[in-house]
Amino acid sequence: MAPPGTLVGMRTTRVTWMLGGGALVATLALGGCTGSPGSSAPTSSATPAPAPLGVASPAPPEHEVIGTGTVMEVAGEVQLCLGPIMESYPPQCNGIPLAGWSWDGLDGAESSGDTTWGSYAVTGTFDGTTFTLTGEPLLLALYDPMPWPDPTGGQTGSADEATLTTLQDELPARLGSDGSVYFGSTPDRGYLWVDVLWDDGTYQDAADAEFGEAVVIIRSALRVIEG
Repeated sequence: MAPPGTLVGMRTTRVTWMLGGGALVATLALGGCTGSPGSSAPTSSATPAPAPLGVASPAPPEHEVIGTGTVMEVAGEVQLCLGPIMESYPPQCNGIPLAGWSWDGLDGAESSGDTTWGSYAVTGTFDGTTFTLTGEPLLLALYDPMPWPDPTGGQTGSADEATLTTLQDELPARLGSDGSVYFGSTPDRGYLWVDVLWDDGTYQDAADAEFGEAVVIIRSALRVIEG
């Protein structure tokens, strides 16, 4: 018999929790653990998997951002449209509310009925719902954007066309089909390039965890202003 105060016969079991389409496996000690009385319990270093794409939600940007698209005012309501524009006359879109906007002194605007619109590069803050203008808008035709960085480094991906097409078909149900957050996707060079309103890396992490790295490439329409 072991002396009083000594714990023996440690037994372990493995328990699996399902998190975001993945599994987190932990080993639990049953029946005691070795070590002296009063020692602290072991802690787990496991990091929970990111939520699945479509459940994960990016935090609003902390700094000013810039976006390029169509500013549209309909019956006094102004919105910034960074995604698809319906080819009607006047055009229509499903954008985000734009605060602080004025057409005074701006070139490039067109009106029809109670709709006024134009294409601009705009600088401001985004709280997750409303874009608030903080700088002077610039006519899009005069805007010289910085080139988009290529996160693939120019390398060709390994995903096959059938896989990318299947993922592409799933995205409207996951991210929304109204054009306000998810703008579209394109299979190209072995990747699925996905355009969204805003991502701080949350969507990308979710896609990497669920589909594997270098399969889905998320591109954010709103870009943080560097410097």
